[in-house]
Amino acid sequence: MCIMSDKKLAVFFPGIGYTNDKPLLYYSRKMAEERGYEVICTEYHDLPEKIKGNKEKMIQAGNMAFEQCRELLKEIDFAVYDDVLFVGKSIGTVIAAQYAEKYVPTAGLVLYTPLEATYFADIRDAIAFIGDADPWSDLDEVKRLAAQKHVPLYTYPGCNHSLECNSWKRNIEILGKVMELTE
Repeated sequence: MCIMSDKKLAVFFPGIGYTNDKPLLYYSRKMAEERGYEVICTEYHDLPEKIKGNKEKMIQAGNMAFEQCRELLKEIDFAVYDDVLFVGKSIGTVIAAQYAEKYVPTAGLVLYTPLEATYFADIRDAIAFIGDADPWSDLDEVKRLAAQKHVPLYTYPGCNHSLECNSWKRNIEILGKVMELTE
């Protein structure tokens, strides 16, 4: 008798202000759970404030958040899972990509509103989403880097860093489309 194992794990890496209970991460987490993934949600604490536009503080925040995630995940034996998925939002995309490169190179990546630094890691299996009115990312550079890494990048006109615009109805439609593509 052959017993098939299908252990799956999804790890969520939020943004600094975009926590795991916000729409993109909440619904993608629900999707993962419905598909039988075990779920781990990382969080960060005591990061520098007012980092927008301050490269030094952004690097410091990224390094601190990475170390907090490394500490949280250090006991996880990723080798027992047949499928590992990392889902990141904003700075969480950088952490997810770096963590995958260093510890779980076979992990798939879902990148919500990635920063340019996300693409500095060796990315193999990913999908990404960004708004063209995202003040946290250089859209042209993210597009260039995503193409260079062969990462499909879906761009949403008029959407900000939360993939939202000025219409609640359109926000729900976009969220639905993003979740369908994430699936």
